[in-house]
Amino acid sequence: MGGRRAKRGRPVDGFIVIDKPQGMTSNEAVQKAKRLFGAQKVGHTGNLDPLATGVLPLCFGEATKFSRYLLASNKRYWSRIKLGVATDSGDADGKVIRERSASAVGRADVEAVLEHFRGCIKQIPSMFSAIKHQGQPLYKLARQGVEVEREARDAVIYSNELTAFDGDEFELEIHCSKGTYVRTIAEDLGERLGCGAHVKALRRRQAGPYDERDLVTFAELERLRIQEGRSLDPLLLPLSSAVREWPQVQLSPDTAYHVRQGQPVLVPHAPTCGWVRLAEAGGGDCKFLGVGEVLDDGRIAPRRLVGNHSDGV
Repeated sequence: MGGRRAKRGRPVDGFIVIDKPQGMTSNEAVQKAKRLFGAQKVGHTGNLDPLATGVLPLCFGEATKFSRYLLASNKRYWSRIKLGVATDSGDADGKVIRERSASAVGRADVEAVLEHFRGCIKQIPSMFSAIKHQGQPLYKLARQGVEVEREARDAVIYSNELTAFDGDEFELEIHCSKGTYVRTIAEDLGERLGCGAHVKALRRRQAGPYDERDLVTFAELERLRIQEGRSLDPLLLPLSSAVREWPQVQLSPDTAYHVRQGQPVLVPHAPTCGWVRLAEAGGGDCKFLGVGEVLDDGRIAPRRLVGNHSDGV
């Protein structure tokens, strides 16, 4: 018989922030979470290299509608960088391509060079990044020995602080915009110091509204699900958590009706510009409707709405 293949799994909506272990790809984390929750639809909100650990928000079901706002969010990283050794990938998973002495490099030298990696900078993405070239991720081409020309991209480094220096290794705490490559910072910094460098360890501490306080490990999920036979659903963060830092606009039931029809609405005392979180007031509670944008005339236009889903704000 024809027709679509039945979806596997059950409908699950919400976010969970996985503490991604080292050596696991972001896609492997997605597939593991999908199995543990028995969910139909799961995605991640920005690739985290296999070497890296830490904050990896996963979105389930309706939450995938809001993943774009997390992709565009700022990030915080901790990184340990090794001087004197350059690798083809810019991190410890790569093949060593050059070794030079770093004995003459001191803490003051690193501090001085870091000035070039603060504020608005341009980066040429690594061939081992997930950026696509003609539909193929660059890292797949790199593994085939293929190198293509890449254009420099803008990034903003809000802070980049040296927190430890130990011989030929040092640690950085970085707060940056979307699209920043820490491995590229390490490579470029190593070249400025004249000895080369690569990322030895990397941990993402924050992605948008989510940080290490939100983390859940796969070991915890497996213990609850397999050993204790408990539902994992109570661990899911609500859809609204993706934009919990945005200003909230409460709508009356009548106004919410028009928003659901896709119509811009005028709301008293609402913000005069930017993006907002939309909530329907009623019954002493608020229901998350989605997100909207304030138009030039002051009305709020719905941009992304949840489906038939009950989600507190």
